[in-house]
Amino acid sequence: MSRLKKRVQRHFGDSLSPDEAYLSYHDVRLTNGDVDSIKNDWLTDNAIAFWEEYIEREHLSAYPQANIVLLRPSMSFMLMNTPDPLTLKDVLPNFKATTHIFLPVNDNVDPTAAEGGTHWSLIVVSVIDGVAFHYDSLAPSNDREARATTKQLSKLLGKPLRYMAMQDTPQQENGSDCGVYVCLLMRHLLLKRLLRHDSRSKISMSMRDQDVDAKGGRKMMVKIIEERRKEAEKRRSRSTSPFGSRNGSHSGSPPRIGDDTESG
Repeated sequence: MSRLKKRVQRHFGDSLSPDEAYLSYHDVRLTNGDVDSIKNDWLTDNAIAFWEEYIEREHLSAYPQANIVLLRPSMSFMLMNTPDPLTLKDVLPNFKATTHIFLPVNDNVDPTAAEGGTHWSLIVVSVIDGVAFHYDSLAPSNDREARATTKQLSKLLGKPLRYMAMQDTPQQENGSDCGVYVCLLMRHLLLKRLLRHDSRSKISMSMRDQDVDAKGGRKMMVKIIEERRKEAEKRRSRSTSPFGSRNGSHSGSPPRIGDDTESG
C-alpha cells in the first residue's frame, strides 16, 4: 500500500519541481509533460485527472443534487491492484449515496511502475441499476482489466455488478488516442446523458452512431488549459505577495487556480 500511496501523491503533483509544473488547478498540478501528452501522445494519468477535476469543478458542480463520482486514474489503479478493496475505504470516496461512478481503466498491472500500461478505457457504473458499462476504443484490449476492476468495486460496494462490454463504442484509428477517447466519452455520457435525463424515461448508455473527434478533443483540452493558465497568470500578476520577484512573477510555483483564488 505504501507504494500505491506514493503513486497517488505523484499523480497529484506533490513531488514536482517548479520547472516541471505548468498549471496548478485545484487538486491537480499539471506538468509540461502532461500538456505535451494532450497535444499529441498517449495521455498521462495526470492529464486525465485534470480533465476529471475540470468536469467536476466547472460542470458537475452545477448539479448539486447529482451523486456522481469521477474516480481518478490513481484511485482506479489502487482498486484494481489491491487484494482486499475494503482496505481502501479510507482513501476512496464514500459511495453510500452514489448513483454513478466513472473509472478510467489502465492495463498496467505493476504497482511499482509509474505511468505504466499501454491502453486506457472507461467504466461507467450505474450503482442504482447494478451494471458496469465498459467502453473500450480498442476492444477488447482492456476486457480483463475492466472485469477485474468491476469485481473489486462490487466487493467495495457490497452489491453485485453486471459487467457489460459496450460493443458499439467508437474505435480509435491509431495507438495513442485511447486516453482522449476516455475523456470525450466521459464528458458525453455525463453531460449529455446522465445530467440531462428525463426521469420518466430510461437513459441510453449506447454510443452507437456517436462520432469521437480525437484531434478536435485534444485541441479543446489544450485550449481549456491555456485559458485557465492565462486566468491564473492574471490573478498572480495582481498579487502583492512579498515572495514575488521584482517583475511580479512567482518563479517558485506554477500559475494556480483554486478555491482560495476563485473570488479573486
